[in-house]
Amino acid sequence: MLTPKYPPQDTAPPPAPVAPVTLAVTPAAPTPAPVAPASTRPTVQLTPGSALALAAGGGAVVLVVGAVLVSLLLAVAITGVSIAVVAVVLRGMLNDMRKGR
Repeated sequence: MLTPKYPPQDTAPPPAPVAPVTLAVTPAAPTPAPVAPASTRPTVQLTPGSALALAAGGGAVVLVVGAVLVSLLLAVAITGVSIAVVAVVLRGMLNDMRKGR
């Protein structure tokens, strides 16, 4: 369905080795350093359609994560309320047992 698209491998040749510089008695102008060739990799450009798809995907992720967090919070709240109700019922039962003696 969705397959990743990798950029092509960089096929630039390695830079040429620099010959050692010998010092002369008279000052000589320094030789410029070799410049590496520019990369032939294509740059990533977002079209309006792909930018819209990216924004929609990000919005969907935010909605899904929000729904999961809200459901977890609701589960914790329901558990807390049920434990509180059980505690009140048990307290009432224990008070009734103590009075019945």
